[in-house]
Amino acid sequence: MEAVEDIVIVGAGIAGLTTALGLHRLGIGSLVLESFDGLRTTGFAFTTWTNAWRALDAVGIGESLRLRHIQLFGVQAISTISGMSTAERQLDATGKQRDHEIRCMQRRVLLETLANELPSGTIRYSSKVVSIEESSHLKLVHLADGSILKAKVLIGCDGVNSAVAKWLGFRKPAFVGRSAIRGCVYYDHGHSFEPKFFQFFGEGVRFGFMPCDDKTIDWFFTFSSSSKNEEMEDSPDKMKQFVLGKLGIIPDNVRAVIEKTELDNFILSPLRFRPPWEILRGNISKNNVCVAGDAFHPMTPDLGQGGCSALEDGIVLARCLGEALRDNQSMKSEEEYKRIEMGLQRYAKERRWRAFKLISTAYMVGYIQQSNGKALTFLRDRVLASFLAGNLLKMASFDCGKLSAS
Repeated sequence: MEAVEDIVIVGAGIAGLTTALGLHRLGIGSLVLESFDGLRTTGFAFTTWTNAWRALDAVGIGESLRLRHIQLFGVQAISTISGMSTAERQLDATGKQRDHEIRCMQRRVLLETLANELPSGTIRYSSKVVSIEESSHLKLVHLADGSILKAKVLIGCDGVNSAVAKWLGFRKPAFVGRSAIRGCVYYDHGHSFEPKFFQFFGEGVRFGFMPCDDKTIDWFFTFSSSSKNEEMEDSPDKMKQFVLGKLGIIPDNVRAVIEKTELDNFILSPLRFRPPWEILRGNISKNNVCVAGDAFHPMTPDLGQGGCSALEDGIVLARCLGEALRDNQSMKSEEEYKRIEMGLQRYAKERRWRAFKLISTAYMVGYIQQSNGKALTFLRDRVLASFLAGNLLKMASFDCGKLSAS
């Protein structure tokens, strides 16, 4: 049996749920297909910069999330070779515009908040997309259980291995030769760290952490990949020992962040990105199909903009579709199809260069920050540290706008 849906969103991650909620705020329904049997909350937390909070405010959930995540008032870079601070920026987030507002967002809290704002039945779990076909102006979405959905609009928010991105002609994201180990630690009686984003740079490694709240610290460790990846992949204990052995000169309380992390809270993942020239040449949208989030622009985590840009995508995409579908009750099928196509083209045009800049800058920053040559290390620690810190804030100053163009 073939069910017909106006808008089908593949993937109940950050981009998918933000798009669905944006559409809901505009009075437009959608169906979100999630291959898992529940929300995917792996990854622990991510940095939410100013641009992310603007997007969260646009869908009306910013204030409730602020109450659950402490504000960070500084960014500090420290060398693990010398143990000295190489750069520091103080941030004022008290102004009306909340310039440079930074928090560490727990992924689970964000996804649950987004999902709880949606009408019951919007998310359909255990619904894996296996293939996509065309049928006149509709897309036939084949699911693993044998069912078929007809969609007037198909949006791929299904991550780095996106079936929708593949249908649009995108290649699989490329491995950048680096990997990341991530973790989260909980302090029963509270931690003593300042509300800052701390980054540590060593020979070929980068380590950082920040508090999510008074008791939770989220951390990451990136390194140049080798055969050790396979040895560590299924062994959190080996991951822990590997990180501890690479930290260099750091304070004891910082080292304790890793030491106190439970083995269940270690995740190892290779870092992948979509080469920026593919963003310029590729089909972000085609007819009534488009991609958003990691399905569109997977990037390295060196700017902390992956989740933030997914939130931006959701706002811009909902706005473009909202404008296209305004007063669609009186439209004929052909007119509706053309307006959808034009709306998705506007979305692609608005997001193409932003995605290109984020991917390119993140790759460049990661290359410099994780350098292990003497010349680049000297430049990074003595010359470029303030520039790199400023780049984080520059990319975070973006404003995706409101849900309604009016």
